[in-house]
Amino acid sequence: MSRGVKSSIGSGGLDWTVRPGSSALLVIDMQNDFVREGGVMEVPLARKCLPNIRRLVDAARDSGIPVVFTRHVLYDAFDVSPLEVALQPRLRKEGMREGSRGAQVVEELQPRPDEFVVSKHRYDAFYNTDLETILRTAWGLNAVDTLIITGTVTNICCESTARSAFMRDFKVVFASDANGGLDEPSHAATLESISRAFGRVASTREILQEIESCI
Repeated sequence: MSRGVKSSIGSGGLDWTVRPGSSALLVIDMQNDFVREGGVMEVPLARKCLPNIRRLVDAARDSGIPVVFTRHVLYDAFDVSPLEVALQPRLRKEGMREGSRGAQVVEELQPRPDEFVVSKHRYDAFYNTDLETILRTAWGLNAVDTLIITGTVTNICCESTARSAFMRDFKVVFASDANGGLDEPSHAATLESISRAFGRVASTREILQEIESCI
């Protein structure tokens, strides 16, 4: 299920193709603490999918598709995400601390000065952030209607954000091989769930071909 999952959503006359001018690329939480070997919340599969994410970022930049990054951020001064920390006790003392190297986006995907980096404190990148306002206005009022979802963790922050995007009437294109999960079974389960009810699942190659066809 990790490759080539086809969406069972009825198109309803909507076009779910990735196109410059109406699409944006979301890069979810590709931070050092998740990606680097030995990171506090290391996700090896995030490291494995990094080259595909880089390919999508490069293609988006070349074609004028906006790239928006998110960072999951915690603080030492107060417990901004108490339920998350309760489930992950090690986060009481370390991990994704604002101002630390671990909280920064990995160098391979270094955001450009003109690209948005959204800090979040919940799995869903829309929750209590300015992400929706950015997407609705930064490139023209409601010009963006399609979101390409990449990043980590597949079945946690990426899936939560994809579901939330769908609920806000964005067409979700979930990159099957540019999202890094905790393991292959949970990754595959997310692809199945997204394809059945929340969006379109497509490979990096498929997305790149659609972008290139519009250039």
